[in-house]
Amino acid sequence: MTTPSPFTTARIRSDFLDFFRGKGHEIVPSAPLVPANDPTLLFTNSGMVQFKDVFLGAEKRANPRAADVQRCLRAGGKHNDLDSVGYTARHHTFFEMLGNWSFGDYFKKDAIAWAWELLTGVWQLPAERLLVTVYHTDDEAYALWHEMIGIPAERIVRIGDNKGAPYASDNFWQMADTGPCGPCTEIFYDHGPEHFGGPPGSPDEDGDRYIEIWNLVFMQFDKQPDGTLVPLPAPCVDTGMGLERLAAVLQHVHSNYEIDLFDALIREAAALTGTADLSNKSLRVIADHIRACSFLIVDGVLPSNEGRGYVLRRIIRRALRHGWMLGTREPFFHRLVGTLCTQMGDAYPELPARRELVERALLAEEERFAETLDAGMRIFDDVADRSGGTTIPGADAFRLYDTYGFPLDLTQDIARERGLTVDVAGFEVAMEKQRETARAAGKFGGGVQLPADLVARLQPTRFVGYDAQRAEGLSVLALMRDGRPVQAIEAGDEAIVILDRTPFYGESGGQVGDTGELDGLDTRFTVTDTQKLAGQFHGHVGRLEAGILKVGDTLSGAVDEARRSSIVLNHSATHLLHGALRGLLGTHVAQKGSLVAPERLRFDFSHFQPVAEAELAEIERRVNHEVRANHPVSIREMGMQEAIDAGAIALFGEKYGERVRVVAMGESVELCGGTHVGGTGEIGLFKLVAEGGVSAGVRRIEALTGQAALDHVAGEERRLREAAGLVGGTTQELADRLRGLLERQKRLEREVEAYKAKAASGATADLGSQAVDIAGIKVLAARVEGLDARALRDAMDRLRQQLGDAVIVLAGTSDGRAALVAAVSGRAAGQVRAGELVGFVAGRIGGKGGGRPDMAQGGGEDGPALQQVLAEVPSWTAAKLSPA
Repeated sequence: MTTPSPFTTARIRSDFLDFFRGKGHEIVPSAPLVPANDPTLLFTNSGMVQFKDVFLGAEKRANPRAADVQRCLRAGGKHNDLDSVGYTARHHTFFEMLGNWSFGDYFKKDAIAWAWELLTGVWQLPAERLLVTVYHTDDEAYALWHEMIGIPAERIVRIGDNKGAPYASDNFWQMADTGPCGPCTEIFYDHGPEHFGGPPGSPDEDGDRYIEIWNLVFMQFDKQPDGTLVPLPAPCVDTGMGLERLAAVLQHVHSNYEIDLFDALIREAAALTGTADLSNKSLRVIADHIRACSFLIVDGVLPSNEGRGYVLRRIIRRALRHGWMLGTREPFFHRLVGTLCTQMGDAYPELPARRELVERALLAEEERFAETLDAGMRIFDDVADRSGGTTIPGADAFRLYDTYGFPLDLTQDIARERGLTVDVAGFEVAMEKQRETARAAGKFGGGVQLPADLVARLQPTRFVGYDAQRAEGLSVLALMRDGRPVQAIEAGDEAIVILDRTPFYGESGGQVGDTGELDGLDTRFTVTDTQKLAGQFHGHVGRLEAGILKVGDTLSGAVDEARRSSIVLNHSATHLLHGALRGLLGTHVAQKGSLVAPERLRFDFSHFQPVAEAELAEIERRVNHEVRANHPVSIREMGMQEAIDAGAIALFGEKYGERVRVVAMGESVELCGGTHVGGTGEIGLFKLVAEGGVSAGVRRIEALTGQAALDHVAGEERRLREAAGLVGGTTQELADRLRGLLERQKRLEREVEAYKAKAASGATADLGSQAVDIAGIKVLAARVEGLDARALRDAMDRLRQQLGDAVIVLAGTSDGRAALVAAVSGRAAGQVRAGELVGFVAGRIGGKGGGRPDMAQGGGEDGPALQQVLAEVPSWTAAKLSPA
């Protein structure tokens, strides 16, 4: 019996962080799976994402050394491993990346030495099982491995440009086509000759014998547009080591799915689905997907039909389909969350803290998809049978998506298991009408980009607008026109002005940017918006109305105070609203987005059902109670961890630094960089005006404050008085008067319906005598003036009883339109279809129709063509009744 390895995944995490803490690294918490303030990425797909601004020079850190365990996701966009998950030993949607970082501090020597010390010293991996790769021109790294570490030359592999272009190599890392880049060295573990595969760089390198476990990237160049490499003044180190791969090595198993974490999840999935074979690939898929889905929900993503929510829905439905393959028809997926919390809750306490939210979201999606999965699989089986055993037509794949909620990759997944392919091009053609909602990554776009050299030489703008809305002596650091830096702008130019200090708030955290004016001796610049650029510069967007403005000039700035005042009321009210929602609906409520504008506030939040009228009234009451209490608004700066320990709530989509601004008012305590009132009483009045759904699991509330709220209430009262006057009463009597009018209206409508029925009976009383006999079947096609669709159906019921074996089509005409009703009864039912009949008639009068074989409806235009096609119905019917 094999002795269990002492290196559990929990110990590996702690060993790694403890080791680098001992080397002077700051231990940084994992960033969320949703990148903060980075519109270029769908998900956090590597450890370096949260440090991207540091590498670009847009952000500086107090400690140049950092280490973390970063949760990552590769299931959408460019980085997508979804199709391979469950079918290979090492592919995952969700994975954890161990990383250590140097921002202009240590470089290759220390990075290599520490990596070797951790692997062979702390974790005691046998040195003879390790080999490394280096970029083919990186003689420095080669020498360090060979001479300092002592690795034999035959276990150091030089890798060249093996991807078809200069610097396009497995061992040369690039952030983009230009910018920071450099060589990397990778550490591989040899699982032994009993496994197929050759070393890296060999023809058999894709085998399972040699597995990469750690990649050390040395960012030492700035790649220019012409392809040349310019040395960086402060080279950086970026390393990444997959926790799951390393755990497999340290636990002496060959597949990631055999490590302790996955073993627990797979055993629980097997118990829930009644599966005895623990090696079943469907159990692997389910175990992988519960991690991805749970952490996406923890990080603020909920299932929907677009963007990140669509990717989550795809992953959930793929897991549910594999449960279905195992014979499970009851909701089971959400029940794995408890086991996941046991396995990963200590490392990620936010997971057990939001367990209830995760379970509810997954259960709701399970129940939603269960309604269509069986039906969709039957449709797939029919389509597969008709495909001739080769390709699923694109139109059928789209029907599975549109009607049954099968994402394309789920259909491809099922098809692959049956040896089929999917006509993806045909699917895309059918999908074109819905392209806007289905294009997941296309929703993400960036704003104004500052050139890297400009970012590097400018000092961040200092915001001085918390206490004053006017400021003097503001120095112009840079000017941007048409997206490019310029030294001067002239009257009439639309441009962006970057200052050393500013009283103008730059749009962030949902609060819109300030407007106002910048003035110099002979210049005047109208600010129409203020934007945050590169996360630290305030870009004053607008137009130069007079004079010439140059870099280095000095200006005074004045914010539009009335507009800012309205924004301030709405922002503070948003905090109170957030608190009221969490207090009444539950702590699962999390901000999903907001807009704080001068005229209104909008707040999106996670919740699984519409907010009831009584709940909305209570929320409004609670917010106004906090307003009347006139709580002082306390604002303090503190360390991030200190703020979280104090109960501060971090807001969705925001990126926070080491020092954060904590805004407290009453029971509400949130991290916020926005502008606020001095006391909640300044808000005056809070008035809810709308509540509705944004997407699955996300609701939206809109509200007004201050004078806008008072104006809204005054308007509502005015409209009530007008309505009361129209019904001849007071506002207090309005409801009773309206109730009486509605009852009278219903009574009159019933009388009208009775008159219509009587008229229809009279109009159709003699229609039966117009029927012609064809082979013992009564055929009737008639135009009836003034009957609506309901009256036609009533007439049809009477005619069917009267005629027995019959084919009937009636056209009720009014205002140039014809409403069609067709019916087939008795012996005619097996030979004539009502849907075909109404389609025949409607098609000739510019309309369409359809329905069941025995009853169908349609419509079209009234005119000469109608009378002609009705005259042809007997011959059309005769053709249907004739023997083949």
